[in-house]
Amino acid sequence: MDIGKAFTFTFDDEKWINKVLVGGLFVLASSILIGIPFLIGYMLQLIRNVMQGMEKPLPEWDELGEKFKEGLFLAIIYVIWTIPLWLIGALLGLSGVGIAGISDNSNAVGSFIGIVSLCFSCLATLWGIAIALLMPAITIRFALNPELKSGFEFAEIWQFTRDNLGNIIITLLLSIVAAIISSFGVILCIIGVVLTYFWYYLVYAHLVGQIYVHRKGATPSDVLPATM
Repeated sequence: MDIGKAFTFTFDDEKWINKVLVGGLFVLASSILIGIPFLIGYMLQLIRNVMQGMEKPLPEWDELGEKFKEGLFLAIIYVIWTIPLWLIGALLGLSGVGIAGISDNSNAVGSFIGIVSLCFSCLATLWGIAIALLMPAITIRFALNPELKSGFEFAEIWQFTRDNLGNIIITLLLSIVAAIISSFGVILCIIGVVLTYFWYYLVYAHLVGQIYVHRKGATPSDVLPATM
C-alpha cells in the first residue's frame, strides 16, 4: 500500500481547495444529518477512482443526487450492522438500573448483575472491533455493486476480510493517525475542524480503495474498469 499517497493525494488535485471547502460544508451539514449521505457518496466515488487506478482520484462535487442516493443506502447498511451495539447498550442501561435499584442486603444479586454488565461490555467491544475490521469489505462490496444486498453478502465479506486482514489492520491504524492529525484543526476553530475532518475522511477512503487494488490475488494491471 502507498501510505504516503493516501495522506497527500488530496493536494495533488488542482482544484483541491474548492473541493475540500465544499466537503467542509457537507461536514457542517452532517450535524443535522443531511450532509452524511453526500459525504458517504463522495467517499464511494473516491474509492472507485482509486480502484480504477486514477492518478488524481479526488472526485468532483457533481451528480449530487446519485451521491446522496448511494450514500443513503450505504448509511442504512452501516446502521443495520450496528444494531447489535444498540441492543447491547440498551441491556447495559437496564442492568445499570437494576444495580441501582438493589438494596444493600442484596449484594449477591448486585454482583451477578455487575458480572452480566461486564459481559455485555465485552460483547460490545468485540462487536465494535469486528465491525471496524469488516467495514472496508462491506464498503468495497457496495462500491462494486451499489445495492442494499451487497452490504450483507456475509460469505464474500468474511472471505475478503480474512484474505486481506493485514492491509485492513494497516488501514485502521493509519486512519487513527489521520484522525489525530485532523484533530489539530481545532487550533483554527470550527472552520479548521470541519476541513481537517473532511481530509481525514478522504485519507480513509483512499486507503480502502487501496485495499481493493492490493487485494489477495490482484495483479498490477488488475483494476476496476473505468466504465463501471
